[in-house]
Amino acid sequence: MAKKTVTFGEIMLRLAPEGYYRFVQAESYGATYGGGEANVSVSLANYGLESSFVTKLPAHEIGQAGVNSLRRFGVDTSHIVRGGSRVGIYFLEKGASQRPSKVIYDRAGSSIAEAVKADFNWDEIFEGADWFHFTGITPALGDNVAEICLEACKKAKEKGITVSCDLNYRNKLWSKEKAGEVMGELCKYVDVCIANEEDAGDVFGIKAADTDVTSGKVNHEGYKDVAKQLADRFGFKKVAITLRESLSANDNNWAAMLYTDGAYYFSKKYTMHIVDRVGGGDSFGAGLIYACLNDMGAQDTIEFAVAASCLKHSIEGDFNQVSVDEVKKLAGGDASGRVQR
Repeated sequence: MAKKTVTFGEIMLRLAPEGYYRFVQAESYGATYGGGEANVSVSLANYGLESSFVTKLPAHEIGQAGVNSLRRFGVDTSHIVRGGSRVGIYFLEKGASQRPSKVIYDRAGSSIAEAVKADFNWDEIFEGADWFHFTGITPALGDNVAEICLEACKKAKEKGITVSCDLNYRNKLWSKEKAGEVMGELCKYVDVCIANEEDAGDVFGIKAADTDVTSGKVNHEGYKDVAKQLADRFGFKKVAITLRESLSANDNNWAAMLYTDGAYYFSKKYTMHIVDRVGGGDSFGAGLIYACLNDMGAQDTIEFAVAASCLKHSIEGDFNQVSVDEVKKLAGGDASGRVQR
């Protein structure tokens, strides 16, 4: 029987100009859906797991379109609460060369941002679940949503469900001080912590020595210390950190590290030419969750997660639309991109 995963967060309407047009040039926008935890749920459904996404969406057609975007991949939407008046929106302008990508949020007052604890029956939602995942974006939506996250984490621990959290700091949603305070409480219930090369510093003030992410300089030894400090402070069983070296908006080097049982495991490094980087971290988290639930060894786990995320950077939209076999093939060393016949 397939393992069951539950994620909780906001799914948003993504509006993006065609190609590399800037906002001020755009005459039309492509409309798709995505969001941290929703992206994870889609990946896990694609990998054959039972994958449930929990949120609150309006009952109108734009909300229904968001639900439908998940259903087409086999995500369980039966615990999505309907109510409120709006779907959060984000506008995406793709960067190119030395021009960075830009995101503008229009999410204030969304249904999930105005949700209350009574909207969600976690005993029912967690029935038969093996894994619960959320990101730092969700509690940043408001104190009320942070309280819902905390209630979910406590209930998951009570039921013996593994809890993972991607720190995912967003400075447009809250301050570093507020993030540190709220996430510090939530992380008491987390087993597996996922972060990028900056999150631990932004949220908890734990920084990697001799590292400058802006210039693309990432120090492996520094991140060993970051992972150990995080694990020591919160008792995490695993800490996974993605290591992105930005050469330009289009070209990045991509790798990651896993800290577990006192040992450090580094993945191979990929040089990526980026089609769409949104959801790159989420696809990494989903790969990590899948590997853990399938009892892969530590080195195989980090290789699978990084390969999954590497492939996501080649796919338009928030969702990582790849199979387990495709990920394993890349993780196993076939990075040629040659036509498969």
